[in-house]
Amino acid sequence: LALSAGTAALVAASRPGGRLRDGPVGDSVRGAGEILADGADRAWWALSAFGAGRARKRLVRGGIALALAAGLAIGLGWWGTAGLILAAVGGLWLFETGAAQRLGAGALRRALLRPGRFDRQVLVDRPDLHGRLAILKIHSADITLGDDIDLDRIARRTPGFVGADLANLLNEAALLAARRDKVSVSMQEIEDAVDRIVAGLEKKNRLVNEKERRIVAFHEAGHAIVGRVVPEHDPVYKVTIIPRGRALGVTMYLPEGDKYSFNRTAIESQLCSLYGGRVAEELIFGNDKVTTGASNDIERATKMARNMVTKWGLSDEMGPIAYSDDEDEVFLGRSVTQHKSVSDDTARRIDEVVRGILDKAYARTSKILKDHLDQLHVMAETLLLYETIDAKQIDDIMGGRTPGPPADWSKSDKPPKDDGRPGAIGGPAAQT
Repeated sequence: LALSAGTAALVAASRPGGRLRDGPVGDSVRGAGEILADGADRAWWALSAFGAGRARKRLVRGGIALALAAGLAIGLGWWGTAGLILAAVGGLWLFETGAAQRLGAGALRRALLRPGRFDRQVLVDRPDLHGRLAILKIHSADITLGDDIDLDRIARRTPGFVGADLANLLNEAALLAARRDKVSVSMQEIEDAVDRIVAGLEKKNRLVNEKERRIVAFHEAGHAIVGRVVPEHDPVYKVTIIPRGRALGVTMYLPEGDKYSFNRTAIESQLCSLYGGRVAEELIFGNDKVTTGASNDIERATKMARNMVTKWGLSDEMGPIAYSDDEDEVFLGRSVTQHKSVSDDTARRIDEVVRGILDKAYARTSKILKDHLDQLHVMAETLLLYETIDAKQIDDIMGGRTPGPPADWSKSDKPPKDDGRPGAIGGPAAQT
């Protein structure tokens, strides 16, 4: 729910048995918004600021938004779920102002969940395989499905998807089938819809010059080869140099099932696959010709390596100790730079260990691609010819066989040739 204050008041007031009243705003938020419901024996919400000085003042406007959210919940008769509605609306309002990243389990946890307030918590996690299958059956009831549709296969293909994602998936597939003048949705539309949701909208009409296409082809081939070689990595099922979203190319992985935790081997393999594109550019075009296309890959790898050291205890040098503290959020008036949980020497040591992890992954990736240099050239040339290759062609290339064309490819498919706009080369799609 993303409602303005006026809309919240109007809806709450129009609901029989509900009444909304807000009071004056002062330095303290306790009297900022007093929300009452007709027939209730007490006020549902009484706000009190925690923090001091500037931190308290920053909560005034946020407190009003939270109070209005509570009034909306009461006015609509959602007494039992008012706490969830309150957190949802308040969280959206604060997020739009750039003041917070999340609520509930973060900074408001101590205030909202202390004894006597919200003692019962309901965790709504992402659905597992059986949950996704049940959701797909519900949302596909009104869609004409082809004979080749396998809902169990779709459920296995979409780990990490929530109900809204699955509903969007089937809707996108139905739209694609309609655009192709089909009377039913086939697995081809499902696969295309998954790719669109995971990697973004395909932009075949975006012009890319031949030099940049060649760089993108080797970049994505590097991701794919490293992802196939390293252990405990999700299988590579598709590689494309057709621009999607802001990326000029994407390497897609197909998780083999729901994963709830990762060991050190799997994380180090992900680090190597993230560096695959950058290392491939360096090997083929030279260190001076490496592009900025790997910026997102480097950012993700750095964050993952730092989490290994500071959160997950996967560093031998620093040991199983948590060096980061995410309890306090910025919108409470505290600056991240003012709150230090480690000393300067420890912070410097953490940086050194993180750098060592990344350097090791980079060197390992370089060795892998040097050992598979022939496959790197073949895969890049295949991508330049067909633009998209799937798991079967990747298997042929890694096995030393000549890959054939994709099933839906024809010689009339001609990629655009010129482009003056910069873009990220892409890299592996985010693993769910």
